[in-house]
Amino acid sequence: MSTPLPAALCTELAAALAGDGFSTSASDLISYSYDNSRLESLPQAVAWPRHRDQVISLVRLCRTHRVPLVARGQGTNTTGATVPLHGGIVLSLERMNRIIEIDPDNRAAVVEPGVLNGDLQEALKPHGLFWPPDPTSAAFSSIGGNLACNAGGPRAVKYGACRDNVLALDAVAGTGELLRCGSRTTKGATGYDLTRFLVGSEGTLAIITQATLKLTPLPETVRTLRALYRDVASAAAAVARIMRQPATPCALEFMDGEALRLAREIGGADIPPAGALLMIEVDGSVAAIAAAVEAVSRAAVGDGLIALDGARDAVEVQQLWAARKALSPALRSIAPHKINEDVVVPVSRVPDLVAAVTAISQRSGINIVTFGHAGNGNLHVNLMFDPANEHQAIAAPVALGEVFDAVIALGGTLSGEHGIGMAKRPFMHKAISPATLAMMHAIKAQFDPDGILNPGKLLPDAR
Repeated sequence: MSTPLPAALCTELAAALAGDGFSTSASDLISYSYDNSRLESLPQAVAWPRHRDQVISLVRLCRTHRVPLVARGQGTNTTGATVPLHGGIVLSLERMNRIIEIDPDNRAAVVEPGVLNGDLQEALKPHGLFWPPDPTSAAFSSIGGNLACNAGGPRAVKYGACRDNVLALDAVAGTGELLRCGSRTTKGATGYDLTRFLVGSEGTLAIITQATLKLTPLPETVRTLRALYRDVASAAAAVARIMRQPATPCALEFMDGEALRLAREIGGADIPPAGALLMIEVDGSVAAIAAAVEAVSRAAVGDGLIALDGARDAVEVQQLWAARKALSPALRSIAPHKINEDVVVPVSRVPDLVAAVTAISQRSGINIVTFGHAGNGNLHVNLMFDPANEHQAIAAPVALGEVFDAVIALGGTLSGEHGIGMAKRPFMHKAISPATLAMMHAIKAQFDPDGILNPGKLLPDAR
């Protein structure tokens, strides 16, 4: 068990959070000790604020007593970003879950961080609007968590990730001060852009208490295409062709041959055997959709194409997406300790990344399953290793380092949407120069001078 907090602090916290907003019970500590990364560490307490002023009080008390504070949404992240590595208090934002305002005239919504992505999307439908970020966990991940790691999803290829779809934030810095940044305008040139700066900072700089989101009109119609290829190289080459032409797909998903096999056998997808698949979605007006589909289809045709066809009906579209979204949990059921990295490279280098990963798999003897958002170069590389296998236990970390080296050499970076958390923190020096890391540490010190916010995450030790 973790060391108990001082009794005096517990009394102050219970008073600040009132009623059932604070707990040190063993069951609550265990429940909030882990996230979807399966990493775990016990906190000393759990807090459930209901409004901004309680967050401010909590941060100020933690600063006074030098107690770590880890903000948390629904715990769906895969990098250990919400694991209380150094104990302290887990601040769960799940009770701050109000949709404060939907403003169709300005295409904006104001929400608290605990609102679920899926619930927001349902609330927006009657207004003919949606919020573009759509991670696989959208039905049960929170807006605050999405913003914390700059989540994206399939639609990011056309509509951008969280950072591209937030207008303003209210957030509490590690000093206990309330920051208000951004405005309900799509243009702004007034000082530093702290809004985009806080998105993706994984709760290490400030705790988001309110977000003004940029909304997009729902498209009139959507068409889904399925392209099967002889091998991953020909599919990867098609990705580059598709993204060179003017009709940008709203989704361009890639699955290699092993991912397709698992989608059939575990996900129940009706997909013929092939070396790779591209799932292509095009949206827009009814008047323009035929031309867009034609342009994308022409680009998909090339050496190695086996078949290109459109989904016959809504049921088939749903089956395709269900199989794609079931892949990650399916892989975990096969290899519970698999390593899943969401690396990203320039789209033109996707073929080179696929070739590099294939070579690493062959060299290491580790089966690597690859799928993901190929349209923006963001691939999920899954190292399917068994830690009980002595060879694989030694080879997997080496292979992971080689994957990151290949990504950096291709002009890419460590994460497209999952963030860094604990899992990728040791590799940050590969992606970020020493001078840039030093500047990031200096910025962290300004927002959080006592280092209480989510310590041990994202940035490597300053030394």
